[in-house]
Amino acid sequence: MAQDRQAPAVVEKLGIKVEKEPSDARLRELGVKTWPKWGCTPSKFPWTYDARETCYLLEGKVKVYPEGSSDEFVEISAGDLVVFPKGMSCTWDVAATVDKHYKFD
Repeated sequence: MAQDRQAPAVVEKLGIKVEKEPSDARLRELGVKTWPKWGCTPSKFPWTYDARETCYLLEGKVKVYPEGSSDEFVEISAGDLVVFPKGMSCTWDVAATVDKHYKFD
């Protein structure tokens, strides 16, 4: 018998974990609303993660190109809970203004 609610699907691609549309309960459990916020307008820039980052996009759309992945990318957008591993170097290509909560581990 099928259940009404399924566990959120977490997809890992190029070392980046993306959970689409996590439940409000999950966001509360993580304390997302207490995390700092960051945002930027459409732009393209390199970034290196000195620590593992978990973030929740409130708005925006980004293609993340991990270093050494040729033309492969991970697209993230509003409603995504994303984990970037420590040590990852990548390029952020921001197509729509980003507003996100984030925390470093």
